[in-house]
Amino acid sequence: MATLVLTVIGDDRAGLVDALAGPIAQHGGNWDRSHMARLAGKFAGIVMVSVPDDRVDDLTAEFGTLTAQGVLDVTVAIAAADGPTATNDELLRLHLIGQDRPGIIREVASALAQRNVSIEELETSASSAPMSGELLFEATATIRMPNDTDPADLRATLEAIANELMVDLDVTDRRIPDGTAPDEGR
Repeated sequence: MATLVLTVIGDDRAGLVDALAGPIAQHGGNWDRSHMARLAGKFAGIVMVSVPDDRVDDLTAEFGTLTAQGVLDVTVAIAAADGPTATNDELLRLHLIGQDRPGIIREVASALAQRNVSIEELETSASSAPMSGELLFEATATIRMPNDTDPADLRATLEAIANELMVDLDVTDRRIPDGTAPDEGR
């Protein structure tokens, strides 16, 4: 089985997920995981699909047809096998909320990259504050901290960024109450 990572975007309208799911099923593929959303009148997403090796070319050609017809722009990447993940890396949950302003994600991402901390998953949104109506920015991320990263340094750096940007930023262990790590498949 091959693992494909699809990126998709198109003008939002009913039936786009079906247009993508149909060919996957017809070629014996399995829709494994996805993140999709309507953004500024567009429907965009990323999808991980498993498909028999001998059907990859036919499925990719069918996605080309969707693109040619103007239904969805589909880009296909064949995923390499995941290398072993260091079991001693710590998964942390980062949550940030505060008044929206340019550069929030840049500041946090830069601090993480400088410490070799990777962002496993990131979700952001902006909404009106309940009382003031000002635009609030919210970000939630799962980050992977290598064993050799000093957690106190990481937290101190993120707290300094939060103070500078005047946002609330919490970093918590991503373990569930019984002490086990959550399912990686989410």
